[in-house]
Amino acid sequence: MRPRLTIALLCAFVACLAVAASALGAAAIGIYRNNMDNATKRTQIVKLKGANCVRGGGNQVLRVAVGKQTDECSYRTPVVGRDLEVGVSARLLEGTPRSIRKRMFIGLNLRAGGGGKYQLAVFPTQRKFQIRKEFPNGTLQYIKVVKGVKRLKNSINDRNDLRFRAFNITSGANKGGCRLVVNINGKKQLAVTDPKGGSLAGRYSGFSVGSSKSSSGAVASFDDAVVRVPSPF
Repeated sequence: MRPRLTIALLCAFVACLAVAASALGAAAIGIYRNNMDNATKRTQIVKLKGANCVRGGGNQVLRVAVGKQTDECSYRTPVVGRDLEVGVSARLLEGTPRSIRKRMFIGLNLRAGGGGKYQLAVFPTQRKFQIRKEFPNGTLQYIKVVKGVKRLKNSINDRNDLRFRAFNITSGANKGGCRLVVNINGKKQLAVTDPKGGSLAGRYSGFSVGSSKSSSGAVASFDDAVVRVPSPF
């Protein structure tokens, strides 16, 4: 079995073991880390979506450039599972044309695949983020929009450390819902519940760069990816 598949299967197995422990406010334990410091590690990150996306390395990061007729370039980690937290350090780089910088977002994606996903879309230059739920039919639900986020660094090339969690609630009044938690630069920003936590069948976790329109010319870098599962302890 190839190493990449071995990692994916192992992580999925660990995630399944931890699902029973997920609950509102549950702690999380790391099962996958990737500091992108060499080509072998960067190849563990696989493209999930995007017609024209150019990836590269250098300076110990994964660098992504968005090509023509492409709105979003999305990548996944080897970890497959339902209840996960994904984190990454991301930068929108100065190669991005000034005309599109304001509309560009860095995304963290959970339960992706099959046409749907939960997405944390962070707009650094606007100091804004959105929690979105994309359904397989293409419908987009905005679960929460938060503006004026002072914790976000809003200059081009600034590094923002982002985390996004989606754990199903297994007991209490909100049982069956999904608890979504956002952390930016070391501080929790928001926790909100989607009452229909079982409506997405996708199991991929990852990150992306894009906008609602063509993002041609946008450049971003990603570093220090981590995936966590609910702690069983």
